[in-house]
Amino acid sequence: MNSVRIISFFFLSTVTAVAQTPRPKPASTEAETPYVSKVWVADLGNGTYKNPVLNADYSDPDACRSGDDYYLVASSFDAIPGLPILHSKDLVNWTLIGHALKRQPPFEHFEKTQHGNGVWAPAIRYHNNEFYIYYPDPDFGIYLTKATNPAGPWSEPVLVEGGKGLIDPCPLWDDNGQVYLVHGWAGSRAGIKSILTVKKLNAEGTKVLDEGVIVYDGHETDPTIEGPKIYKRNGYYYIFAPAGGVPTGWQLVLRSKEIYGPYERKVVMDQGKSPINGPHQGAWVDTKPVNGKPGEDWFLHFQDKEAYGRVVHLQPMKWVNDWPVIGIDADGDGKGEPVLTYKKPTIAGSSPGKEFPVSTPVESDEFSSTMLGRQWQWQANPKGTWGTTSNQGFLRLYSYKAPEEIKNNWDVPNLLLQKFPAERFMATTKLTFKPNPKLENERTGLIIMGLSYANLVLKSGKDGVNLVYGVCKKASEGKPEVETVIAKINAGSPVYLRVVVTEGARCQFSYSLDGQNFTKTGDPFQAEVGRWIGAKMGIFCTRTTQINDSGYADFDWFRVESVPTENP
Repeated sequence: MNSVRIISFFFLSTVTAVAQTPRPKPASTEAETPYVSKVWVADLGNGTYKNPVLNADYSDPDACRSGDDYYLVASSFDAIPGLPILHSKDLVNWTLIGHALKRQPPFEHFEKTQHGNGVWAPAIRYHNNEFYIYYPDPDFGIYLTKATNPAGPWSEPVLVEGGKGLIDPCPLWDDNGQVYLVHGWAGSRAGIKSILTVKKLNAEGTKVLDEGVIVYDGHETDPTIEGPKIYKRNGYYYIFAPAGGVPTGWQLVLRSKEIYGPYERKVVMDQGKSPINGPHQGAWVDTKPVNGKPGEDWFLHFQDKEAYGRVVHLQPMKWVNDWPVIGIDADGDGKGEPVLTYKKPTIAGSSPGKEFPVSTPVESDEFSSTMLGRQWQWQANPKGTWGTTSNQGFLRLYSYKAPEEIKNNWDVPNLLLQKFPAERFMATTKLTFKPNPKLENERTGLIIMGLSYANLVLKSGKDGVNLVYGVCKKASEGKPEVETVIAKINAGSPVYLRVVVTEGARCQFSYSLDGQNFTKTGDPFQAEVGRWIGAKMGIFCTRTTQINDSGYADFDWFRVESVPTENP
C-alpha cells in the first residue's frame, strides 16, 4: 500500500494597448481531457454561447491575451491559494490552471481568517515575455507577482507601494518607455473614495516613484468609481472603470490624449432593458486577425448575483469614433447593454465543426491523486497538519483546534471551500469519520458558508457519534450555532452527505447510509453572501480541545451534479 502524502497546498507545479505582439506560447497549461460541468456550460455547441461564461464567483475579473491564449485573474480576498488563473482559447470555454498566491503575505496576519480583506481587484498583463499581476491589499498596499508560465510558478509578491486604501491597480507600459500605474481608493481605509490616481513606476514596474496625480473625481456624476483598467489606442489613453456601486452601477470609459488628462467621460454600458444588473468592471481583450480580417474586440465583466457571487459575462465590443461600445446598442446612442446569448468570438484555428473543446472550471473531486483539485481554497494560510492527500482514493482531514475566541465556524481557518457553480446543483460527499476516543466534540461534515451558514456534521461525544444538523444565523456577528441531533452513526462507517441548491440559493441538506436512499434534515436553508463574496460550499474537520493527537475524516469523493427531477 502506498503511504499517505501530505498535501502540498502549492497548487502550481509592451502593454500600451490590448493587442499584444505575439509571443512564444507558454508551456502547456491544459489537462489532456477538459473537465465539463454537469450544471453549467456556456458553450451552446452551435457557434453561440450563453452568459455568464463563468457562472461562479470570479469577482473583479481582468484578462489579457498572449498570442493565441487568454488568461483571466480574479480577486480572492482571504481565500488560499489566492489569485486564481484561468485559461481559454476562445473566451467562452475556461479552465482553472492554477493560482498565483500559494500563501498570502503578511503570512502571520493571514494565518487567521480575514473576511473581506486580502486580495481585492487585480490586473494581469503580458509584457517583455512575462506575465505581471498587480494586486491590492487595502490594509498593506499594492503588490506585484510575475511568471513566465501563467500556470506557475509565480514569484514571491513584491510590495510596489505600501499604504492603506490603495486599491485596484493597473499598469501601462507607454510607447515612450515610461511606466504608469492607475489605482482607486478605498474610503474605509483612506478616508476618501470615488477618485482615480495615476502614478509613475520605475522601469521594472516594481516601485512607485511619485505621489501621483488625481486624474478623475467621480463624486458628482460617478460615485464609487473604482476598478480602473488603463490602455492606449490611436493616441488616446483610456481608463475603463465601473461606477455607481457593485449591484446597480454602469461601465464608464474615460479618454484623453494626455496621461494626466483632462479626461472626457462616457457611459458605454449599463443594464438597459436587460436582466443583467450592475454590468461593469472587467477587461477589454481582442482577438487576432483571421484570414485577413481585423480582430474582434470583447469585454469580460461581472454581475453581482448575491449569494451566487459575482459571475463573469462576455460582451461583444466595437469602436465608434474612438469610443468603445460594449454589448448591444439597439438605439445607436453609443451606450450598450448586456447580451444573454451571442455568436462566439472568431478565433484563428476554429470554425463550425472544428471548434475548441468545451471546458469549464473543475467542481467535482475524486480525491484520487496527491494533488488537491484547484477549485478548493482554505479560509486562511494553511498548515500542513490540516490534511493529507493520497493516491489511495481519499482526502484525509485531521481535526484542528480553532482559536479560543472563535464562537462558530465563521472564523474557522481550516474550512476547505469552493464556489457555487450554478443556480441549481447538487453536491454530495462520501466520508468515514474516525474520531479520537480521548476527545469529545470533534466535528466533520458538509457546510454552506456565508454571513449565516448551515452544516450537516458528524459529531463525537461520550455516547458515540451523532449526525447533527446545525444552523448559525448571523454567524459573522458571533451568534451561536443551533444544533439538532438527527441520528446515531457508527464510527468508522461510510456516510453520504448531500446538499441540493435550487433557485434563490435555497439549500436542502440530506444524508444516506447506503448512497442510494437519502433522508432530508431540517428545513431548507437560505444561503447568504460572505464578506464581498458569494456563498461557498465545502468540507471541514475541527475540535475544541488540544491534546497530543487528533481524529480524522476520510473523504472518498465530492461530486457536483445536476438536481434530480424529484428535487424541484
